[in-house]
Order: sequence, then C-alpha cells, then structure tokens
Amino acid sequence: MSREPALARRLWQRFELIHAVTYFSAEPVAALRDAGYKGYWMGYFAGRAAPLGPVGSEVVTATFYNFAPSRVARAIPDAWGFAPPEAALTARLDGSIVALRRALGEMDVSEVATLARRAAVSAPLEGRTLFAANSALPWPDDPLGELWHAATLLREHRGDGHVAALTAAGIAGREANVLHSSAGGAPREFMSFGRDYDDDEWSANVARLAERDLLTPDGELTAGGTAFKAELEQRTDRVALSAYEALDDQEVDRLMTLLTPLARAVLATGDVPPMTPIGRISAALDEPDPS
Repeated sequence: MSREPALARRLWQRFELIHAVTYFSAEPVAALRDAGYKGYWMGYFAGRAAPLGPVGSEVVTATFYNFAPSRVARAIPDAWGFAPPEAALTARLDGSIVALRRALGEMDVSEVATLARRAAVSAPLEGRTLFAANSALPWPDDPLGELWHAATLLREHRGDGHVAALTAAGIAGREANVLHSSAGGAPREFMSFGRDYDDDEWSANVARLAERDLLTPDGELTAGGTAFKAELEQRTDRVALSAYEALDDQEVDRLMTLLTPLARAVLATGDVPPMTPIGRISAALDEPDPS
C-alpha cells in the first residue's frame, strides 16, 4: 500500500493534541499529584514512564531521549517510593478522560476510537520500547479512554521511530533539541527552560552540530543542515506509516475526518499551549486537508 509520508504527520498532529491533555490539562496533572507524586515533573515522568514498570532514571533518560539526565534523576526512581507505577497509570488515564470529556462534550467518539484502536493494535512492536510497553496495558472500556489510549500508542509509536532515526543519524538527544529549535521548532529560550539548558550546554551542542556542518557557529541551519533535518523528518514519517497498514484508504480518510474536529475542540480549551517543546503543531489544523 503506497502512501505519502506526510499522511503520517497529519495524523500524528491530531493524535498528539488528544494525547497531550495528559501533560497540560488540570485534571490529569491533579490526579497524578493526588496519587502522591511531588511536583509537576515527578508526575510527568511517573505518568509517562509507568508502562515500563518501576525503572530507574537511566532507562527513562534513554527512552525519552532528549531530557537532561539530572532532571530525570530528580524524579525517578524516587517517584516509585511515593506511589507505584500502577497508581500513575490509573491517574493519567482517569484524569485524561475527564479532561477530554470537558473538551469534547457530547461529541461521539465511538467510531474514531474503533478506527484508532484497529491501527494501534496492528502497529509493529519491533524497536519501539515505549510503544510496546503501552501496548501491553489493558484497553479502557470507556470510549474516551479507548481513544486516549489509542492516541497514546500511536504517538509513542511515532516517537520511538523518531528516536531511532535520530540515533541512526548520530544525533544525540540533547543535540536533537538544539537542531529542532534551529529548524524553526520551539525557540531557544523556550527550549532552555523546558529542557534545562544553560548557555554553556547550548553552545557546546551548537559547536558539535557546527562541526558536522549542520549549523553555523551562530546556531543557524546551514544548507546541509536544512536537507539533513528534512530527511530526518521524512524518515520518521515513512516509518510511522506502518501503524496504519490495517486501515484501507477510505478508513484512513475517515479517521482523519473524525479526528480533526476533536483536535480542534481540545485546542479550543486553551489547555495545550500554542508552543510546546515539540513545536507549534496546532498550525496544521488551520490548513485545508488536501483533496
């Protein structure tokens, strides 16, 4: 089945907004706090890492890829002493369902949840650790929970593929943030705050990327860097397409049609900020779907 890689990106941009309530909406953040985790970042790392079990900071740093090891180590493994992974799994799911119910109101999600689940359960596991860990979890009975879980699976499936592409290209996690920012992603000031860079570390990563002629010494993309980044993103999109092979073209079109108003409704709540470390994915929802 031949499909354009951009299709996977457009689907991800919609699933990402549905999944992202976990990190930005008040209900799941409060649920993780009420479960016993101390502070936003402990809740974040506990919630996202919980499918892996009570792992140490090294596993989380490796799997999440681009966080400062020191930030991870401040939360993991201490988090498991406050509440076990099972508590984090319950909190993130229950809180996310409440957040989505607030955002979507009476919108019927049964059909889109079914299509998304069919894609998620057929997506390949090989080389995708975080996706595989989430895929081993039981499916929620609530249609909103089913949709959120499917969105989480497909989001992490793509993320694992992106990490593989970066690793194969020789881009370390901390370099990846700098390269992404230089390519028009989150601005340096935003990334420095969200991913813990001081000036020295940022400059050191710029220097390493400049040695490969991907950035100038001032941190601007070179022509080679532009082509390199475009190929990285296209490779990520190409391998992400494997998650949708169980759906025929009509079903993929239907999935896109159903996802778009849901993603817009989540965006309209203001819970997910216009800019995240991933970038400004909301802009894609303003573009007309290609005919």
